[in-house]
Amino acid sequence: MTVAMHRAALIVNPKSGLSGRHTKPTEIASLLTDAGIENSTFVTTELQSAAVLARQAIREGYETVVACGGDGTVSQVASALAGTATALGVLPAGTLNHFAKDMHIPLDLMEATQVVARRKTELIDIGEVNGKSFVNNSSLGIYPNIVTDRERRRKMGLNKPIAFVLAILQVLRRYPFLDVRIEAKGDCIAARTPFVFIGNNEYEIRGLNIGTRKCLNAGRLYLYIAAPVSRWGLVRMGAAALLGRVDQTGSLQMSSVEEAWIETRRRHVRLSNDGEMLRLHTPLHYVLRPRDLRVIVP
Repeated sequence: MTVAMHRAALIVNPKSGLSGRHTKPTEIASLLTDAGIENSTFVTTELQSAAVLARQAIREGYETVVACGGDGTVSQVASALAGTATALGVLPAGTLNHFAKDMHIPLDLMEATQVVARRKTELIDIGEVNGKSFVNNSSLGIYPNIVTDRERRRKMGLNKPIAFVLAILQVLRRYPFLDVRIEAKGDCIAARTPFVFIGNNEYEIRGLNIGTRKCLNAGRLYLYIAAPVSRWGLVRMGAAALLGRVDQTGSLQMSSVEEAWIETRRRHVRLSNDGEMLRLHTPLHYVLRPRDLRVIVP
């Protein structure tokens, strides 16, 4: 029998993958109640992001904030909770749910609520670029370009798969490369690359577990710099990045760092933080905040 616990704030993104198709905020709240968790529901809107709602929950004294949505929703809630004693619970309801998978949180929502009810916690690292947090990864280059073009086409009424294919074709026509200068560990690297990928701890880039992480509190950022490739190589890289697989071509230069500076020829650069598109002033300053986020784990 589940023992009743303290209150939890439930933050639901109704537009996330599974949430939008199969669940409603009231149904998610009922799952938590059935698991013995007294909860209050907060629903994200265009005016109130998950991060804003999470900060409100902290002010109201909640010891646990449960994020129901995809990786973007989880990342926003995590950014608000990092550095506090408030624990992050995760109910994976997105399309890919990379964070939940890496934390071994069940993808079944009922099972995930039981994990939240037990409230076993672990401290994990969180990455940051120019003050913007990420729990999975940050990238610049081909991936943000594809996502930006895809979302523009979706707003025109195209469905996601068709918009994705057309976005890849458009990016390939431009054959985009970045000229970057990276300073880390006292070394300087100059490269011309289709993308730079920065992981919060190490990603598996080959083998059966490609695109996953064994550990999220080893205290390291991992830089993956892609070598120049053909247009077909760009297709593979773009598809692999969108699926969270980092590399399938063996063309990545990898290094482990605690801090890095990335400069480009542009004053501003478009990048992706856990799938959220940002436009930041260069240089980009990446740092790791070790064991700064308390997460409820199985």
